[in-house]
Amino acid sequence: MNIHEYQAKEILAEYGVKFAEGGLAYSVEEAVQRAREIEGDVWVVKAQIHSGARGKAGGIKICKTYDEVQAAAEALLGKKLVTHQTGPGGKICSRLYIEAGTSIAKELYLSFLIDRSSERVIMIGSAQGGMEIEALAETNPDAIKKIYIEPAVGLQDFQARKMAFALNLDTAQLNHAVKTIKGCYRALRDLDANTLEINPLVITSNNEIIALDAKMAFDENALFRRHKIAELRDNTQVDSREVAAADAGLSYVGLDGDIGCMINGAGLAMATMDMIKLAGGEPANFLDVGGGASAERTERAFRLVLADKGVKAMLVNIFAGINRCDWIAEGVVHAVRNIDMDIPLVVRLSGTNVEEGRRIIAESGLPIITADTLADAAEKVVRARNEMVANSR
Repeated sequence: MNIHEYQAKEILAEYGVKFAEGGLAYSVEEAVQRAREIEGDVWVVKAQIHSGARGKAGGIKICKTYDEVQAAAEALLGKKLVTHQTGPGGKICSRLYIEAGTSIAKELYLSFLIDRSSERVIMIGSAQGGMEIEALAETNPDAIKKIYIEPAVGLQDFQARKMAFALNLDTAQLNHAVKTIKGCYRALRDLDANTLEINPLVITSNNEIIALDAKMAFDENALFRRHKIAELRDNTQVDSREVAAADAGLSYVGLDGDIGCMINGAGLAMATMDMIKLAGGEPANFLDVGGGASAERTERAFRLVLADKGVKAMLVNIFAGINRCDWIAEGVVHAVRNIDMDIPLVVRLSGTNVEEGRRIIAESGLPIITADTLADAAEKVVRARNEMVANSR
């Protein structure tokens, strides 16, 4: 789960990380008022969306008068910002963060990530901040310092100092840098975050260390014990289909293709999407219905897939272990009759009670295409999709 910049700053401030003065605004009038409340003669108006690279998309504007703040707010509020992280659909900006301008002497980069391959936390820093770390890794990998942290031990003082020295900080800045680095790690650890990034972390002309930006993402599987974090979710920044799936207890991720998928098990779902692509198609979604697929749950899954109006065909691929194929077949028949589908449907069942499941579908009288193997199912759904598109022209 991602949160906004201003939310991440509010969290990190409690852990000793220093930020420039700022305030939130939902309207043009509030934006101007926030600027009036902040001392100084330079303000930064920042669009609050769940994406990096906002500056390149015009989402960050430096203003020197209240009129400029007003103009920036008018230009950003309600605007769709498109970055390389949002995809072509972009994200709507519905709130702004107004921040005091900072006199920057040096820009740095600092982040903490969960490294699943090593089962440790990795701290990444660079004396070259303010740019995309991926681009820096390609052009100058030696400029990036990585330090692995054993979770059972935690971040040690010597590791924080080692990173501070890697950032080319002098001894006068060392204590503050160590405090900032340790505060970030504690926030990641205490709140079940899996990503924490500050880019840029700056040295000001007054020799202060200030985080100009902050990005945090949290492990959704841990939100049940982090109620305050869960309340920070902004559903306007999330695919509406994913929100509906979460409410129904389903795992759904929207994709760019036009073949809808309903599958049980994440591994089988990934394999099915690969087979669809191998057959020449493009999956429209990842949908794992899990172990319990009642008729009602199956119908909800169908409606979720078909809510994407770009879907031209649908594939149901079930391997029944915990489930039973006859239960799944009954759910599919129930869903198709209630929804009145107008696109081709391919169903492949395997596992417990598979013969009974196939009999239920065959005797339903519904135009359901059946398949015996995963490869067969992928080929049939791609063929059905192509025929659907050809006939609609």
